[in-house]
Amino acid sequence: MMDGLRLLPWTTPDGKPCYLDPDTARPGALSLLADSVESSQLGSAEEVLAGSKAVLGDEAAGERAVRFALTRAVESLEDVVRIAVSRGWRIQRTADTPDNRL
Repeated sequence: MMDGLRLLPWTTPDGKPCYLDPDTARPGALSLLADSVESSQLGSAEEVLAGSKAVLGDEAAGERAVRFALTRAVESLEDVVRIAVSRGWRIQRTADTPDNRL
């Protein structure tokens, strides 16, 4: 984990993670954009999940349909895992602040 940095929901063109040093006073434009992208990715993941279930439930679905559904599901899972990691880091950082310790 990069202490104090937010893992963004996208990568560089060569696949490396992107991070944001968050503004502590209030969310900045890039942070709000990241929130919006995460929300969109989660919505897409729900749609991909529903579509993948439909394909897997269709005994007549061919290999091409199954491979397409699996490819989209893997892409969505990568997004969801990145979001979960990023949010987990932020939750942990919040829990570790002096005001929140028991």
